Amino acid sequence: MAGFEISRRKVLAGSAFLLASTALPSIGWSQARKGGRLVVAADSEPRNLNPAIVASNGVFFVSSKVVEPLAEASFDGEDGLEPRLATSWEGSADGLSVTFKLREGVTWHDGQPFSSADVAFSALNVWKPLQNLGRVVFKNLEAVETPDAKTAVFKFSKPTPLQLIKNALPALTSVVPKHVYDGKDIAENPANNAPIGTGPFKFAEHKAGEYYRLERYDKYWGEGEPQLDEIIYRVLPDRAAAAGALEAEEIQLAAFSAVPLADLERISKVPGIKVITEGYEALTYQLVVEINHRRKELADLKVRQAIAHAIDKDFVVKTIFLGYAKPATGIVPQNDKQFYTPDVATYGFDVAKANALLDEAGYPKKDDGKRFALKLLPAPYFNETRQFGDYLRQALAAVGIDAEIVNNDSAAHQKAVYTEHAFDIAIAPPVFRGDPAISTTILVQSGIPDGVPFSNQGGYKNDELDALIAKAAETLDPAARIELYKQFQKKVAADLPLINVAEWGFITVARDTVKNVSNNPRWAVSNWADTYVET
Repeated sequence: MAGFEISRRKVLAGSAFLLASTALPSIGWSQARKGGRLVVAADSEPRNLNPAIVASNGVFFVSSKVVEPLAEASFDGEDGLEPRLATSWEGSADGLSVTFKLREGVTWHDGQPFSSADVAFSALNVWKPLQNLGRVVFKNLEAVETPDAKTAVFKFSKPTPLQLIKNALPALTSVVPKHVYDGKDIAENPANNAPIGTGPFKFAEHKAGEYYRLERYDKYWGEGEPQLDEIIYRVLPDRAAAAGALEAEEIQLAAFSAVPLADLERISKVPGIKVITEGYEALTYQLVVEINHRRKELADLKVRQAIAHAIDKDFVVKTIFLGYAKPATGIVPQNDKQFYTPDVATYGFDVAKANALLDEAGYPKKDDGKRFALKLLPAPYFNETRQFGDYLRQALAAVGIDAEIVNNDSAAHQKAVYTEHAFDIAIAPPVFRGDPAISTTILVQSGIPDGVPFSNQGGYKNDELDALIAKAAETLDPAARIELYKQFQKKVAADLPLINVAEWGFITVARDTVKNVSNNPRWAVSNWADTYVET
């Protein structure tokens, strides 16, 4: 089989893909396996590649092939899970412990054996104190016992639902090597940007602004895996370049809607290219209007209801998402089979009602047709969040609210909204991760420290809602816990601490020579051990 050389001839002029220097190394593909080199579009370069610290999809996209969790999401597995570093998990009747049996024959990429000591270290020293999501889920974890090298017993100070722990396994339990991190500054460890894991691929190199390269780990525990010899993530910050790069066969796969939605219909008709909507079922993104309740007008429920009625969700779905989304009904997305309830208050598009509510709230239109002004900060992460910011400004103007858009880069946006609270309303794309306690209750719960992204930084406080969240966090019976979260959804919809507008999954576009794509609900951020390139 011939070596694969990345051609630059066909790349669109001006594309960010075209580089003036540093060609990728040429590697011959293996004859023995299906194998091959997979070249993938990447639209960002995370500052920290350690998924045990930063549990986010931008990090997982690269690092999930290197660093493994205890279990992964599955379409067919029991409880929607497939074992990874853990082969089984069992909770005690009192909810105070969970016992994990760990996989035999696993080694770190530096040759050291994987053991329960690594799991204990990761849980107590990384997930609980440092991880953005683990701080919530593992807040009551007080010890991890390791009776032998392949058993880890998690001990909790308060009853902790096994349902929650199981739902958290794919995203929150990336295990790091104790021997690399122990006794050192975890947050500043060089391994955070050159991760050492147990996964099917080893981290090989990163050339800033150009690419990440992962190479096959020959001693991976999965029999016959990985299939690929190498994965290259080509840095393509200009999303418009992804479609052209796919057509020119410069890349073979673009995940997370790297190909703009407007290009999908056209590119779906190109021979040799497939458009795939599956593989994101456990990664539902939500388009949300965050509200700063410190602002007098926005502390009034009638004003929040008016804003909700001013938004035409169907228009947003059809025009901004081109149909690749659904109008939201509440804080839990409709595709969640465990917790979702449609039995919540809804706010249909009704400009007359919005105007009436604003009048009732005591904010009549002035001579210039305006009632009051707001500062609106759209999240810069996606085209859709920016476009929705433009739409929302117009929708609010139609009911007399003058919204001034303030655009920032990612770092400035996060600082303004989540640390300095320098906003009136903001646009956010939080992710629902299979359980409300993982990344959803934090959006409305009070008492969250300043600086935590995608959390309630709008000064909202509802004692009844906080009590409901606390009760659900310690309710062990799955059916009772689900019922509590249905009550949670009803209270959120009634009081509108935020406004859920739409929910969407992403799109993968790939050459049809790439096989075993989107075969689990978190495929883009899973390990790709069985993916290969057919020749």
